[in-house]
Amino acid sequence: MPVDSGEAALVAELQLGSEVAFRTLVARYQGRVYRTALSLLRSPEEAEDVAQEVFVEVYQTISRFRGEASLTTWLYRLATSRSLKTRRKAHAKKRFAYFTSLLGFDNDILHEPPDHAHPQALLEGRQQLQLLLDHIARLPDQQQVAFTLRHEQALSYDEIAAVLTTTVPAVESLLFRARQTLRKHVQPHFRHV
Repeated sequence: MPVDSGEAALVAELQLGSEVAFRTLVARYQGRVYRTALSLLRSPEEAEDVAQEVFVEVYQTISRFRGEASLTTWLYRLATSRSLKTRRKAHAKKRFAYFTSLLGFDNDILHEPPDHAHPQALLEGRQQLQLLLDHIARLPDQQQVAFTLRHEQALSYDEIAAVLTTTVPAVESLLFRARQTLRKHVQPHFRHV
């Protein structure tokens, strides 16, 4: 992906330690980074934290940026990898808390885990949008990132390939599989509409 000359000048200024350039970077890209994180995390607070972490990382590592990809691509990469890492940590904490809540001090089971398998319990009180978001969140990481970057961030296939460090045919495959999975799981709930 060709590097924009304005972007190259911004990178050069950043590498010289310019605070003005850093403020420009944040002003220009903060929305994109935040929206990418929010799309993957669905939590404004976590997305804000990730966005801050991304810009701190850029500030600390910009001297090593060599321009193999565009600055925008690098920012999307950082945002998606940090978001996925945050999500994995949150899931691990929830699992640990859930299992420890089932056990007493002597590792005796205090109560039986609730039955979440009943279809009516899963769908009760959920709106169709939430159902779709839930299924997007269940996609494998690479499919979810590709789907999110394409449909929520409107990136081109080339841009997604650069972010994921893969090829355009691989992106097409990820998007195809994501759409197939979503169609399979979500479409039955939308037939009555």
